[in-house]
Amino acid sequence: MADYILALDQGTTSSRAILFDRAGAVVGTAQHEFTQIFPESKPGWVEHDPYDILTSQLSSAVEVLGRTGVRPRDVAALGITNQRETTLVWERSTGKPVYNAIVWQDRRTADLCAQLTADGNEDEVRRRTGLRLDPYFSGTKVTWILDNVAGARKKAERGDLLFGTVDSWLLWHLSSGKRHVTDRTNASRTLLYNIVEDRWDNEMLRLLRVPRSMLPEVVWSSEQLGPVSTTLGLEGIEIAGIAGDQQAALFGQMCTEPGDAKNTYGTGCFLLQHIGGTFRQSEHRLLTTLACSLDRTPQYALEGSVFVGGAVVQWLRDGLGIIANSSDVEALAMSVPDSGGVVFVPAFTGLGAPHWDPHASGMMIGIGRGTTRAHIARAALESIALQVTDLMRAMNADTPAPLRELRVDGGASANGMLMQLQADLLGVPVRRPACLETTAMGAAYLAGLAVGFWSGTDSIKHEQAGSALFHPEADRSAVYARWQQAVKRAQGWNNLLNMS
Repeated sequence: MADYILALDQGTTSSRAILFDRAGAVVGTAQHEFTQIFPESKPGWVEHDPYDILTSQLSSAVEVLGRTGVRPRDVAALGITNQRETTLVWERSTGKPVYNAIVWQDRRTADLCAQLTADGNEDEVRRRTGLRLDPYFSGTKVTWILDNVAGARKKAERGDLLFGTVDSWLLWHLSSGKRHVTDRTNASRTLLYNIVEDRWDNEMLRLLRVPRSMLPEVVWSSEQLGPVSTTLGLEGIEIAGIAGDQQAALFGQMCTEPGDAKNTYGTGCFLLQHIGGTFRQSEHRLLTTLACSLDRTPQYALEGSVFVGGAVVQWLRDGLGIIANSSDVEALAMSVPDSGGVVFVPAFTGLGAPHWDPHASGMMIGIGRGTTRAHIARAALESIALQVTDLMRAMNADTPAPLRELRVDGGASANGMLMQLQADLLGVPVRRPACLETTAMGAAYLAGLAVGFWSGTDSIKHEQAGSALFHPEADRSAVYARWQQAVKRAQGWNNLLNMS
């Protein structure tokens, strides 16, 4: 019998492949970074080369099998998890992209979203999709491609173009163009899917002028979809799981009951709380999204999204050059007792939930003659925890009972100082699992459950152990109050610049 599950974890800055055994342990991993494209003289634009996404992911998958000596026939199934909202459009006949992938962080459609909101569409959009009219989501990105790439709209109207999020792009190639699909968790992030009625929404397609022929088939997150049909070293492995990265992490943390919540500290930060099988709109500027479901009935989660989380540490390294490696930030920040009054708002691509301000600007305030790089590093780490605190406060106001515990994952959750700050700011324990690869683990669990590799979630929960718990130790209310004032000053700044 096959002894492994392969997870493809296609992220914003790199593609990874992770091999899991029956105990849910990591057997091997491979990772390839790829280029971030920031078009010149286009502030707020972020793109990826679609072939960079594809080749980095496929090479990672082949590499991890080679490193571990595992053959494709030893792998029971393959699961895919991906950066969500990132948008690709390609030719149906050739598979050739008509434009670069427009990344979820990209803000080029801010004016379109503002116009649609001014026209009175926001409430209806929320009732249908659970989302807001924001450049974050895929729908307006598709509109931009069709309107700005020569000939694209005519081709789309003839049925010659396909749209997909990253999962669709990967699976189309893994199946040699035989399957154009997405799962419900990714579909729910497009602004085109009605998550109440569980279908592509004709009104949203009309509003955003997207031809229905471009859309992928929507499948369940845990479902057999057929074998890999390429000859790239993966042929024959059954594709059986798909989930957007944050819903995959929610499932990987076994947050499967109403009230369970997790936060992922990746490039951004994403807080999701499972709310069960009934759609409910947020009253505090959060999103409602589809969670993974094993019983083939829609399940929902509230979500708050922070656009710049762990990416702020990359900026300290690559932009300011005050650290040589990302791992250096914890020791530098701990070398001072506090931020010395410095507050850092990392609104590099606007502010996400609960502010939803695409025109906010990054800002550092409170700098004095005594400010050092250590104070800046500490303020940067604090900014991550403070943004999550904004989300948690909004979520507590939306739910019947306040959160009792936050489960955490993602690369930055390895930072003990950050986790302690988070517990202090939230006033509840923060639980970090022994294995931080919960996004890939969620994709692996979904694939494995679909093919019977695991018997059910109870057996998976039994295998999970060894978590670390961070209890609140200090009152950080003054830090949070300063943060709120700084955010007010950062909001709308780019609009002021455009008016001058």
